[in-house]
Amino acid sequence: MTTEQLLQELRKGNYLREEALTKLQRDALLSGRSLEDLIYEKRLVDDSKMAELKSRVLNVPYQKVDFTGLDSSVLGQVPEETVRTYGVAPLARKDDLLVVGMLHPDDVKAQEALRFIANQSRLNLGVYLISYSDWREMLRLYSPYKSNIEAAVRSLNLKPGQTISGRRVVRLDEDLAKGGEEAPVIKIVADTFAEAIQGRASDIHFEPQESYLRVRFRVDGDLKEAASLPIELAQPIISRIKVISNLKIDETRIPQDGRFRSRILDREIDFRIATFPTPLGEKVAIRVLDSATGLKNFSELGLVGRNLEMVQEGLDKPFGMILVTGPTGSGKTTTLYALLQQLNQEEVNIVSLEDPVEYFVSGVNQSQVRPEIGYDFASGLRQILRQDPDVIMVGEIRDNETAALAVQAALTGHIVLSTLHTNNAAGVIPRLIDMKVEPFLLPVSLNLMMAQRLIGRLCDNCKKAEEAPAPLAKVIEESLQGVGAEIAGKYKKPYLIYHAPGCEKCRNKGVVGRIGVFEVLQMSPGLEDVIAAGPTVQKIDKEAKAQGMIAMREDGVVKALEGLVSLEEVVRITSED
Repeated sequence: MTTEQLLQELRKGNYLREEALTKLQRDALLSGRSLEDLIYEKRLVDDSKMAELKSRVLNVPYQKVDFTGLDSSVLGQVPEETVRTYGVAPLARKDDLLVVGMLHPDDVKAQEALRFIANQSRLNLGVYLISYSDWREMLRLYSPYKSNIEAAVRSLNLKPGQTISGRRVVRLDEDLAKGGEEAPVIKIVADTFAEAIQGRASDIHFEPQESYLRVRFRVDGDLKEAASLPIELAQPIISRIKVISNLKIDETRIPQDGRFRSRILDREIDFRIATFPTPLGEKVAIRVLDSATGLKNFSELGLVGRNLEMVQEGLDKPFGMILVTGPTGSGKTTTLYALLQQLNQEEVNIVSLEDPVEYFVSGVNQSQVRPEIGYDFASGLRQILRQDPDVIMVGEIRDNETAALAVQAALTGHIVLSTLHTNNAAGVIPRLIDMKVEPFLLPVSLNLMMAQRLIGRLCDNCKKAEEAPAPLAKVIEESLQGVGAEIAGKYKKPYLIYHAPGCEKCRNKGVVGRIGVFEVLQMSPGLEDVIAAGPTVQKIDKEAKAQGMIAMREDGVVKALEGLVSLEEVVRITSED
């Protein structure tokens, strides 16, 4: 599939705006990468839609992979290296027919590799086109993490109390064939990082316990043990991590912070490292900053319907503040990055102040604040205004001075994006006034207030519908009264809700990823009157209802009725609001 064919189809189907296509072409030219790879990496077009588009152009049938019906023995038909190198996946074997999926059915080298494998086994080939996400899921099935770890530990032949020297700086993907006593430790660390990426982990924890080193991954908000290693490996493994993070190996008394970037599973990923001294040794927490999963579009976030329309209206305004609120871990920064990407055009100068910079976004001038040397959000904001910005992103409004400067920036013709700690959208205005912002400045500087929470997305493979019990049916009925007749009319009694018991695809968790529930409040003439008369949360709530704002619980209930999330979880996370 040529670049011209792809561009033609993207234009024909209105998948991307012309400016985005122009930027993609330029990025592809500068980076030497294919247009299709960049679309996958930036998640600009839904995987299944891209697969359907390619299927039409190449005249190769597209098939969604059924992981529940997949015979694990078929994985042995195609080596992992071939799967990873050529973007292929074995799907089934029927008598003398090997059925494979291909990301690029027109790739001559991939065709030759598959023909070679088929000829060796005296099999015929059947080919389908598969989506990028299904191919990534297939790679996870090949993961040999635990057996590799066990083999590496066995090769060390450890004796109790024995430790390992060796502190040379090496890359994660360095050739380990040279051997040496540190090679198994390097492999354990590299395999752990790769397993975390394949398992969509957001954090990796190395924690020395009394008799072993515990390795845990945080996936979809929950921590789960991934491996238990001999305690003798604690010091060399943590030293290895400190080496690649450029931290002081001989300093174990105080916490240290570091960062490094590595190419894992064919993509560039950043890791943020934080060490913490404990009586049993240093604990290491690692934040995985994978732009392929961390940077999302509005649809992936869960912004839909009226909420999405209001966000788009807020972004279309020439100046003013858009504030995202919620507790720690509610996905505020991810939403900020989605807003940034929407505004990221060639003619727009975007400057950000972050603590820390989580994802590097091409085209955005990102700066990390360093309070220890006096470079904080407030001082950074003063400097930003000399950079001729159109859009300013401030990671968080933490103090009165930052709040005042953000309001001034919005008043002087800039779009300002930031986060604030409040429980809901109605709490933004009282919070800003509490931070000494003059009330009369808010109607002209504040455009949009968003609040959000994160909730597990039900596994599509194993979720099942059932009738809502009476207490939950009452919650549904009350919530539907606030979403408008058009939306409420789609759902009739008896109301159906969904539960996912767990399956192989979701690793028996019942959820795959997370989605946001939102409420979005606009500045309006009615809200201006409330501010002028002395705002309270109760008065703002009343005006929000008059505006037709969909509250977080109402948004969550609609998502539960659509089968995206569990209604019980929606009730739990919105019960405080």
